Amino acid sequence: MIGRLSGILLEKNPPQLLVDCQGVGYEVDVPMSTFYNLPHVGEKVVLFTHQAIREDAHLLFGFGNAAERAVFRQLIKITGVGARMALAILSGMTITDLAQAITLQDSGRLVRVPGIGKKTAERLLLELKGKIGADLGPLGAHAAPDAQSDILNALMALGYSDKEAMAAVKNVPASSGVSDGIKLALKALSKG
Repeated sequence: MIGRLSGILLEKNPPQLLVDCQGVGYEVDVPMSTFYNLPHVGEKVVLFTHQAIREDAHLLFGFGNAAERAVFRQLIKITGVGARMALAILSGMTITDLAQAITLQDSGRLVRVPGIGKKTAERLLLELKGKIGADLGPLGAHAAPDAQSDILNALMALGYSDKEAMAAVKNVPASSGVSDGIKLALKALSKG
Protein backbone atom coordinates (compact mmCIF):
# COMPACT_ATOMS: atom_id res chain seq x y z
CA MET A 1 0.00 0.00 0.00
CA ILE A 2 1.37 3.42 -0.94
CA GLY A 3 0.63 5.71 2.03
CA ARG A 4 2.66 8.82 1.22
CA LEU A 5 4.40 10.37 -1.77
CA SER A 6 7.19 12.89 -1.67
CA GLY A 7 8.61 14.19 -4.91
CA ILE A 8 8.60 16.86 -7.59
CA LEU A 9 5.28 18.07 -8.97
CA LEU A 10 5.49 17.62 -12.76
CA GLU A 11 1.93 18.33 -13.94
CA LYS A 12 -1.29 19.81 -12.56
CA ASN A 13 -4.44 18.95 -14.56
CA PRO A 14 -7.42 19.10 -12.18
CA PRO A 15 -8.14 16.79 -10.49
CA GLN A 16 -5.04 14.82 -11.51
CA LEU A 17 -1.38 15.39 -10.71
CA LEU A 18 1.82 13.80 -11.92
CA VAL A 19 4.43 13.48 -9.19
CA ASP A 20 8.01 12.37 -9.92
CA CYS A 21 9.37 10.25 -7.08
CA GLN A 22 13.00 9.38 -7.82
CA GLY A 23 12.36 8.83 -11.53
CA VAL A 24 8.95 7.14 -11.22
CA GLY A 25 5.94 9.29 -12.18
CA TYR A 26 2.79 8.69 -10.14
CA GLU A 27 -0.60 9.84 -11.37
CA VAL A 28 -2.60 11.00 -8.35
CA ASP A 29 -6.20 12.22 -8.17
CA VAL A 30 -6.77 14.90 -5.52
CA PRO A 31 -9.77 16.84 -4.20
CA MET A 32 -9.88 20.52 -5.13
CA SER A 33 -9.17 21.47 -1.50
CA THR A 34 -5.74 19.86 -1.89
CA PHE A 35 -5.29 21.06 -5.47
CA TYR A 36 -5.65 24.75 -4.52
CA ASN A 37 -2.92 24.42 -1.88
CA LEU A 38 -0.32 22.77 -4.11
CA PRO A 39 3.07 24.34 -4.82
CA HIS A 40 4.03 25.42 -8.33
CA VAL A 41 5.04 22.87 -10.99
CA GLY A 42 8.68 21.90 -10.51
CA GLU A 43 8.57 22.27 -6.72
CA LYS A 44 8.62 19.57 -4.05
CA VAL A 45 5.26 18.19 -2.89
CA VAL A 46 4.26 15.78 -0.12
CA LEU A 47 0.90 13.97 -0.32
CA PHE A 48 -0.80 11.48 1.97
CA THR A 49 -2.22 8.81 -0.32
CA HIS A 50 -4.86 6.11 -0.53
CA GLN A 51 -4.35 3.33 -3.06
CA ALA A 52 -7.35 1.56 -4.57
CA ILE A 53 -6.80 -1.66 -6.49
CA ARG A 54 -9.54 -2.86 -8.80
CA GLU A 55 -9.68 -5.49 -11.53
CA ASP A 56 -9.22 -2.89 -14.23
CA ALA A 57 -7.05 -0.25 -12.52
CA HIS A 58 -4.67 0.70 -9.74
CA LEU A 59 -5.69 4.17 -8.57
CA LEU A 60 -3.91 6.58 -6.27
CA PHE A 61 -5.69 9.39 -4.42
CA GLY A 62 -3.71 12.17 -2.72
CA PHE A 63 -4.47 14.54 0.14
CA GLY A 64 -2.74 17.55 1.66
CA ASN A 65 -3.09 16.21 5.20
CA ALA A 66 -3.85 13.00 7.08
CA ALA A 67 -7.26 14.29 8.27
CA GLU A 68 -8.54 14.62 4.68
CA ARG A 69 -7.35 11.11 3.90
CA ALA A 70 -9.08 9.74 7.02
CA VAL A 71 -12.38 11.40 6.04
CA PHE A 72 -11.99 10.06 2.47
CA ARG A 73 -11.53 6.55 3.86
CA GLN A 74 -14.66 6.92 6.03
CA LEU A 75 -16.65 8.13 3.03
CA ILE A 76 -15.70 5.26 0.70
CA LYS A 77 -16.81 2.70 3.31
CA ILE A 78 -20.40 3.80 2.78
CA THR A 79 -22.46 1.78 0.31
CA GLY A 80 -23.00 3.73 -2.89
CA VAL A 81 -20.18 6.20 -2.25
CA GLY A 82 -17.20 5.57 -4.46
CA ALA A 83 -13.86 7.32 -4.67
CA ARG A 84 -15.11 9.89 -7.22
CA MET A 85 -18.05 10.89 -5.02
CA ALA A 86 -15.82 11.08 -1.94
CA LEU A 87 -13.45 13.39 -3.87
CA ALA A 88 -16.45 15.51 -4.93
CA ILE A 89 -17.56 15.84 -1.30
CA LEU A 90 -14.07 16.88 -0.17
CA SER A 91 -13.85 19.28 -3.11
CA GLY A 92 -17.24 20.83 -2.33
CA MET A 93 -16.87 21.36 1.42
CA THR A 94 -14.20 21.52 4.10
CA ILE A 95 -13.83 18.80 6.70
CA THR A 96 -15.18 21.24 9.30
CA ASP A 97 -18.28 21.95 7.17
CA LEU A 98 -18.83 18.22 6.70
CA ALA A 99 -18.45 17.61 10.44
CA GLN A 100 -20.95 20.37 11.21
CA ALA A 101 -23.43 19.01 8.67
CA ILE A 102 -23.17 15.55 10.22
CA THR A 103 -23.46 16.81 13.80
CA LEU A 104 -26.45 18.99 12.94
CA GLN A 105 -27.88 16.28 10.63
CA ASP A 106 -28.18 18.96 7.92
CA SER A 107 -28.67 17.20 4.56
CA GLY A 108 -29.12 20.57 2.81
CA ARG A 109 -25.38 21.24 2.84
CA LEU A 110 -24.54 17.86 1.34
CA VAL A 111 -27.16 18.16 -1.41
CA ARG A 112 -25.32 21.26 -2.69
CA VAL A 113 -22.35 19.05 -3.66
CA PRO A 114 -22.66 18.00 -7.32
CA GLY A 115 -23.67 14.34 -7.61
CA ILE A 116 -25.23 14.10 -4.12
CA GLY A 117 -28.98 13.65 -4.01
CA LYS A 118 -31.29 13.80 -1.02
CA LYS A 119 -31.25 10.03 -0.38
CA THR A 120 -27.46 9.82 -0.60
CA ALA A 121 -27.10 12.82 1.71
CA GLU A 122 -29.40 11.23 4.28
CA ARG A 123 -27.50 7.93 4.07
CA LEU A 124 -24.21 9.79 4.56
CA LEU A 125 -25.58 11.59 7.63
CA LEU A 126 -26.88 8.36 9.12
CA GLU A 127 -23.75 6.30 8.54
CA LEU A 128 -21.24 8.99 9.51
CA LYS A 129 -23.03 10.05 12.69
CA GLY A 130 -20.62 9.57 15.58
CA LYS A 131 -17.67 8.91 13.23
CA ILE A 132 -17.10 12.42 11.88
CA GLY A 133 -18.11 15.58 13.69
CA ALA A 134 -18.94 13.95 17.02
CA ASP A 135 -17.31 16.85 18.84
CA LEU A 136 -17.85 20.29 17.39
CA GLY A 137 -16.26 22.23 20.22
CA PRO A 138 -17.76 25.67 20.87
CA LEU A 139 -20.53 25.38 18.27
CA GLY A 140 -22.00 22.24 19.80
CA ALA A 141 -22.00 23.73 23.31
CA HIS A 142 -24.66 26.37 22.65
CA ALA A 143 -27.82 24.43 21.84
CA ALA A 144 -29.06 20.89 21.47
CA PRO A 145 -28.12 19.58 18.00
CA ASP A 146 -31.76 19.06 16.94
CA ALA A 147 -32.88 22.54 18.04
CA GLN A 148 -29.77 24.10 16.57
CA SER A 149 -30.34 22.34 13.25
CA ASP A 150 -33.97 23.48 13.17
CA ILE A 151 -32.98 27.08 13.93
CA LEU A 152 -30.26 26.97 11.28
CA ASN A 153 -32.63 25.53 8.66
CA ALA A 154 -35.29 28.13 9.48
CA LEU A 155 -32.80 30.99 9.03
CA MET A 156 -31.59 29.59 5.71
CA ALA A 157 -35.21 29.15 4.57
CA LEU A 158 -35.67 32.86 5.30
CA GLY A 159 -32.85 33.63 2.88
CA TYR A 160 -29.84 34.02 5.17
CA SER A 161 -26.54 32.50 4.01
CA ASP A 162 -24.89 29.55 5.80
CA LYS A 163 -22.31 31.88 7.29
CA GLU A 164 -24.87 34.39 8.60
CA ALA A 165 -27.10 31.64 9.99
CA MET A 166 -24.20 29.85 11.73
CA ALA A 167 -23.01 33.11 13.31
CA ALA A 168 -26.52 33.86 14.60
CA VAL A 169 -27.01 30.32 15.97
CA LYS A 170 -23.75 30.57 17.94
CA ASN A 171 -25.35 33.35 20.04
CA VAL A 172 -28.44 31.32 20.97
CA PRO A 173 -28.39 30.13 24.62
CA ALA A 174 -28.59 26.38 25.27
CA SER A 175 -31.85 26.74 27.21
CA SER A 176 -33.69 28.21 24.21
CA GLY A 177 -36.28 26.20 22.34
CA VAL A 178 -36.62 26.32 18.56
CA SER A 179 -39.11 29.21 18.37
CA ASP A 180 -37.27 31.30 21.00
CA GLY A 181 -33.97 30.45 19.33
CA ILE A 182 -35.23 31.65 15.95
CA LYS A 183 -36.43 34.92 17.52
CA LEU A 184 -33.06 35.47 19.26
CA ALA A 185 -31.13 34.64 16.08
CA LEU A 186 -33.29 37.03 14.02
CA LYS A 187 -32.70 39.80 16.59
CA ALA A 188 -28.95 39.22 16.36
CA LEU A 189 -29.11 39.29 12.56
CA SER A 190 -31.16 42.51 12.51
CA LYS A 191 -28.59 44.26 14.74
CA GLY A 192 -25.70 43.14 12.49
